[in-house]
Amino acid sequence: MLSDIPKNLNKVNKEDLDKEILRVGMIAELDAVNLYEQLSVMAENEDIKKVLLDIAREEKTHIGEFQTLLLQLDSEQVKELEKGKKEIEELTK
Repeated sequence: MLSDIPKNLNKVNKEDLDKEILRVGMIAELDAVNLYEQLSVMAENEDIKKVLLDIAREEKTHIGEFQTLLLQLDSEQVKELEKGKKEIEELTK
């Protein structure tokens, strides 16, 4: 299932616009990863499977690019990611 990406970013505060653009980009890339991985499972041709999985990996790189930029702009996001990492470490000891 693909996300319903907001089409009207005009309602976003100007100081938050770049962060929201990056998040929308991340959502689109995550959708693409899911789509290509699901299609690879359905494909019968092994070459098609390989190509779809390769493209999915490329989309994961794009997610990392968007995330890197987002973390440069959003200090709260940095703190919350670290907080989440610590919670997982505590839960999975």
